[in-house]
Amino acid sequence: MAVDLLLGLQWGDEGKGKIVDVLTSKYNIIARFQGGPNAGHTLVFNGKKHVLHTIPSGIFHKEAANLVGNGVVIDPVIFKKELDKLEEQGVDYRKSLLISRKAHIILPTHRLLDAASEASKGKAKIGSTLKGIGPTYMDKTGRNGLRVGDLELTNWKEKYRALADKHEAMIDFHNVEIQYDLAELETEFFEAVKVLKSLKIIDSEEYVHQAQKSGKTILAEGAQGSLLDIDFGTYPFVTSSNTTAAGACTGLGVAPNQIGEVFGIFKAYTTRVGSGPFPTELFDEDGAQMAKIGQEFGATTGRARRCGWLDLVALKYACQVNGVTQLMMMKADVLSGFKTLKVATAYTYQGETIEHLPYNIEPENVTPLYKDFKGWSEDLTGMEDSSTLPEALNEYIAFLEKELEIPITIVSVGPDRKQTIFR
Repeated sequence: MAVDLLLGLQWGDEGKGKIVDVLTSKYNIIARFQGGPNAGHTLVFNGKKHVLHTIPSGIFHKEAANLVGNGVVIDPVIFKKELDKLEEQGVDYRKSLLISRKAHIILPTHRLLDAASEASKGKAKIGSTLKGIGPTYMDKTGRNGLRVGDLELTNWKEKYRALADKHEAMIDFHNVEIQYDLAELETEFFEAVKVLKSLKIIDSEEYVHQAQKSGKTILAEGAQGSLLDIDFGTYPFVTSSNTTAAGACTGLGVAPNQIGEVFGIFKAYTTRVGSGPFPTELFDEDGAQMAKIGQEFGATTGRARRCGWLDLVALKYACQVNGVTQLMMMKADVLSGFKTLKVATAYTYQGETIEHLPYNIEPENVTPLYKDFKGWSEDLTGMEDSSTLPEALNEYIAFLEKELEIPITIVSVGPDRKQTIFR
């Protein structure tokens, strides 16, 4: 049975959590394949808002198994807090939550190292979430990391101590003021590790393989967005993992020829959190209106998101890199009330017009070229069928489908799982 993928096509925050929640009833297994607690997947149902960071977004469905794959990095402290919230909500996660032995662990010193590294960069900082993600992936590729499977070994605390001591020396090297009490942080960490060890820890690639053989349906859930991919994103203002379709293969142990549908999630406009180039960013009333209506604040950091018009050049690029088969457009309701909408269809780059994403999209090199569209004023949040959507919105959708050559099968008109229109 092929594994379907669900990915963000912009700089993250596209609304992946909601769509995973909507689609979960069709799948036996939901599997996270990369990233860590820098993710913030927001789900809204029954009038309540839920934010998940590391745990797959299918956890609220009783029938689905939820796998944290080998490509994910886990902070036991944050993970325990997520579990505590689930317990408060009556979710019996022990039956459905599975953890890969090969997933790497974020140590308290990883977070401190992240803060020291970012502080040392001054104005050149990359906008890290300071969750220790980057340093953990660095230890992974440097072959120094501590993995979940190590917790089952008798010498895991010795491994921990050696790595933590190394990190403290590296923190000193950055020569910045970082105030911390490691003994206090370690007390919380070791308590959280006990909880992590009590969960179902598995050889996840074998589990996925056997699930495929037995005909179970699997949805791989991505975090962040394609433009934050370590290889194909706007480097160096990117995350530390492969957020694109290829990351699902390495992050779960799935062969490339076993990938089925690739669901690409994008907003009807564009947002970005933190530093980095953003060609269509708005600094006027339109941008402020998008931010206000769309409640554009990071689910993980609380940072205000930068807002701008839809960048079709970047979106085409993301579709190509991922092999997207179906598109899902989020937050169409936020654009209600704009008289005119704009879509960037090309760039002026080094004196010529191009329609592909170039190596460098810093503002001194790139100027977006826009096509205007008539806006709509109708409130979309109560609409339940595509036949009721405003004509101007249908024209907007039709244009995007024609340019991207991929069907838009879902249009989201609000945060609740019920505010989802299937086309």
